[in-house]
Amino acid sequence: MAPKAVKGKPKAKSHQDSGRLLKRKRGEEQISDLVKRVEELDIKTSLKSFSDLPLSEPTASGLSASHYKTLTDIQARAISHGLKGRDILGAAKTGSGKTLAFLVPVIENLYRKKWTELDGLGALILSPTRELAIQIFEQLRKIGRNHHFSAGLIIGGKSLREEQERMGRMNILVCTPGRMLQHLDQTAMFETNNLQMLVLDEADRILDMGFQKTVDAIIDHLPKQRQTMLFSATQTKKVGDLARLSLQDPEYVSVHEAADAATPSTLQQHYTVIPLPQKIDTLWSFIRANLKAKTIVFLSSGKQVRYCYEALRHLQPGISLLHLHGRQKQGGRLDVTTKFSQAQHAVLFATDVVARGLDFPAVDWVIQLDCPEDADTYIHRVGRTARYERVGRAVLFLDPSEEKGFLKQLEHKKVPIVRINIKSNKQHSVKNQLQNMCFKDPELKYLGQKAFISYVKSIYVQKDKEVFKIKELPLEEYAQSLGLPGAPRIKFIKGEDAKERKNESWRMAHMSSDDDSDAEKKNKKDEKEVRTRYDRMFERRNQGVLAEHYSKLINDDGTMVATGTKDTGKDVDDEADEDADFLSVKRRFAAGDEELGQKVDSAGSGSDSDSDSDVEPADKDTTGTKKVLLDGQDPLLIDSKRREKLLKSKKKLLKFKGKGTKLVYDDEGNAHEMYEMEDEEMFKARGDAKTQREKFLEGETERTRQADIEDKEVMREKRREKKEKRKARERAEIAAEAEEEGDFQGLSHLPHVPFEIPGSDSESGEQESRPSKKQRVSFADKEIDEEKPSKSKKTSGKSIETLGDLEALASGLLG
Repeated sequence: MAPKAVKGKPKAKSHQDSGRLLKRKRGEEQISDLVKRVEELDIKTSLKSFSDLPLSEPTASGLSASHYKTLTDIQARAISHGLKGRDILGAAKTGSGKTLAFLVPVIENLYRKKWTELDGLGALILSPTRELAIQIFEQLRKIGRNHHFSAGLIIGGKSLREEQERMGRMNILVCTPGRMLQHLDQTAMFETNNLQMLVLDEADRILDMGFQKTVDAIIDHLPKQRQTMLFSATQTKKVGDLARLSLQDPEYVSVHEAADAATPSTLQQHYTVIPLPQKIDTLWSFIRANLKAKTIVFLSSGKQVRYCYEALRHLQPGISLLHLHGRQKQGGRLDVTTKFSQAQHAVLFATDVVARGLDFPAVDWVIQLDCPEDADTYIHRVGRTARYERVGRAVLFLDPSEEKGFLKQLEHKKVPIVRINIKSNKQHSVKNQLQNMCFKDPELKYLGQKAFISYVKSIYVQKDKEVFKIKELPLEEYAQSLGLPGAPRIKFIKGEDAKERKNESWRMAHMSSDDDSDAEKKNKKDEKEVRTRYDRMFERRNQGVLAEHYSKLINDDGTMVATGTKDTGKDVDDEADEDADFLSVKRRFAAGDEELGQKVDSAGSGSDSDSDSDVEPADKDTTGTKKVLLDGQDPLLIDSKRREKLLKSKKKLLKFKGKGTKLVYDDEGNAHEMYEMEDEEMFKARGDAKTQREKFLEGETERTRQADIEDKEVMREKRREKKEKRKARERAEIAAEAEEEGDFQGLSHLPHVPFEIPGSDSESGEQESRPSKKQRVSFADKEIDEEKPSKSKKTSGKSIETLGDLEALASGLLG
């Protein structure tokens, strides 16, 4: 029985292998049939549903499970081109189903090429915002649920290391440009050499100045031979942009180009002209009047979004408020989009991060509180409502200065918009409440200041100056409408005015005053200026306090200074003017320049100007005109006030001076003229090179010897000075000790008798007599003691050598 059982196992294995072979063969037949159907597909035929397209069974089942049956206009035309592998430029209105127009060709093309994990990255889809990338990825998961492809979402705000570990196994990637470039530069195992398809959603936004460098860097990593598809509601047609992407005979698919309007026909569009300070009040009144609606409010900057959200949240309008901007963390942004999508009634304050591609269900109103930067941005903003042929409404708030220019742009883009007026009796003001809240809450006041500055900056940086006229906006009233006590200082506006004033010619600034008639000048003189005490305070001079003292001064010749004259006050003012520049740098003269200093002092009224400029005053000539010497040039005659002013400007004096010599500094900091190479002929004219070399060495040797002698003399002088200082210090110490001993013993009237102890010199004895220092005992030979004369002998008496001599001296002292 055992052998029979063994014989049966190979039969089961062969049965399984045959099943796999049949399945593989059936799959290959389906793919070959699918390829044939795609080749036979006629692009010109009008297609109504997804079943009319040559799609694989997994894709068709995924579309059916996601309830996608009917094709939109952009899908009917773009998918057929995409299946044939052509490059596409797709443009259609917002909410027309552009996402499926590129996702279906991506999945089908990879399926027909039997793409597996081992083949690497097959398709790359770029999105300008994280929210749109998440939305595309969710759509990809729905329609591709029956395929075996591996797909990944690469956006900022997530762990880079986790993404790096999985990226090598991905077949389809949905990503933002910045994060994608980071992986291309840093992830070692990530390769794009086998890429088949590149898709850019919202292509005009990705290719503009904000992403230009990033997209160029990404394209450098990608292969040239690939299929490229660009989709947007406002498609780019710039030749430079298309050349950067290496498009090959792209098909321009624009289904609504011949339409009467660039926006959906189910969208009701209105605008209202409201002065800037009344926009917050109008927004509050609108929210209170539409508590049962779902609304998106667009603002220019994230700081404005934050302030409007916080301020109106404190006022409790009775509806859920949310806010979304680019500075939020990724987790918070996902929570906000999820809450707003699921909410039945809510208000979302947002920037243009939300303006492109996001599909929030059942949005009733789109309010644009701030004017968009161009008509394309307006189209993308209002596209958040009236999606997939649903009904929606949009309102644009325009300042009177923005109305004319922006309506012209909308007319050029075929955007139908109607003006409406707001009933004044239904408008409520929250200005006082905002001021009260800002007074109580410093954080809210800080947010208001930042919102004001960011709004003004957003207007200032706009390129279209026909629409955005910052000088016509009532900024002070706008700051008060935000609850601020006053408009914050804005540096860039002040800097622009200063630049204009600086560039204005001095002559043009004074031309109007020269053209005035005498009558006008007379009227100006007759007008009395209002002078405050501060004006008078700043006109005072400290020297004016001592006017009486100056009038009583005596001249050098003994005469009194003239008093009671009209010029007394003038003299005081002149002295005040001279002291006004007390911080100016005066010339300093070396020790041997006394004569030059006397010349400058004797230059009269021109001394101030000479001290600031490199001039040398000279004596007056016979006509009394002063002359000034300028670097050995011809003397400059000071014969007018204009010449006196000329002396104060170093720049204007340059044309009267000679050419200076350029100095360089060596390693020791000594200045000398630049060394120049000598002419070879001049060198040979002086003699043989060997002779010149010997002569040079002799001169340098002599110079070195003289320098050595001078250095030795300097060292001797230093030693001599040091020795004299030491002797003087010793004499001073001896005198101080003698005085201390006399005071201590009370014997200052007696003659001082020095004691010499054999075996020690006099200096050690002096040190032993000091009570303040530690006693020192020094031992020396008698020969040394005999050679050194005693320094402490002041009398001609005999020296004490024995104990008897000491007793005899003591008895003599005691009488």
